[in-house]
Amino acid sequence: MGGRILVVGFTPDEVEKLQKALPVPVFEVPEYCRDWVVSEVVDRAEGLSGSSYWHLRKFVIMHDVDNETLKGIIGTVKSLDIGRVIFATTTETSLTWRLEDLLNELMAEDEYFKAARWAREEAKKRKGPFLDIGNG
Repeated sequence: MGGRILVVGFTPDEVEKLQKALPVPVFEVPEYCRDWVVSEVVDRAEGLSGSSYWHLRKFVIMHDVDNETLKGIIGTVKSLDIGRVIFATTTETSLTWRLEDLLNELMAEDEYFKAARWAREEAKKRKGPFLDIGNG
């Protein structure tokens, strides 16, 4: 089957940018697939019709993509300046989930990591004595 990228939450113009810029085929996932198992979405990607622009968040889900290609895809998507994007790769487990459940899990993880980054940045700003243990 080869690598493929599934996108959710992008406008038609953004999808076109992605399709032109990325080295792996990009497929829009329409809203009617939200209750499908992810493996079914991957298998039927080429036959899907409709816009991916039904979700408030943007997702790039990479399937069967090697590590080097994955890094390149993330860098390219970030360089396109199309807003905040949640990146994911399919796993043996995620391929058995409903698409909607996967998107919800990815949003929860994104919020968790965003909060963790914010907490680290706030701690750096404060640099109180509680962080300087052992410095003299």
